Order: sequence, then structure tokens, then C-alpha cells
Amino acid sequence: MARLFDPWPVFFKREWKRNWPFLVGFAITGTIITKFSLGLTEEDAKNSPFVQRHKRFVRSHLISFCSHA
Repeated sequence: MARLFDPWPVFFKREWKRNWPFLVGFAITGTIITKFSLGLTEEDAKNSPFVQRHKRFVRSHLISFCSHA
């Protein structure tokens, strides 16, 4: 039985040459955001004006979303 040609390795090799800067930048940005996000504490949230402004909005929408499920 003849082996079928698999185009995926050719495709990924060609696309990697064009897209590696985007993929590497996306990975680095995601890592930085994750690192900073996981470093936040409840105390940081209590002291954050942004969290305080949006706390009621998020909680009310989350409760209404969960009650519809």
C-alpha cells in the first residue's frame, strides 16, 4: 500500500518562518500577564480603585448569569 502524502509538516515549516515573531511575542506577553495576575492578592483588590468601581457590576452580572444556567 502506498503511503499518502502528508502536507502538514510542509505547511508548518513554511508558516513557522513567517509567524514565529507573532507566536513568540504572544507567548511572552501571555506569560507576563499570567505572572502578574497570579501575584495579585485579596489585599491588592481591596486597595484597587478599579476593582472597587467595578465590584458591584461584576458581582450582579455574575449572579444573574449563574441563575440562568
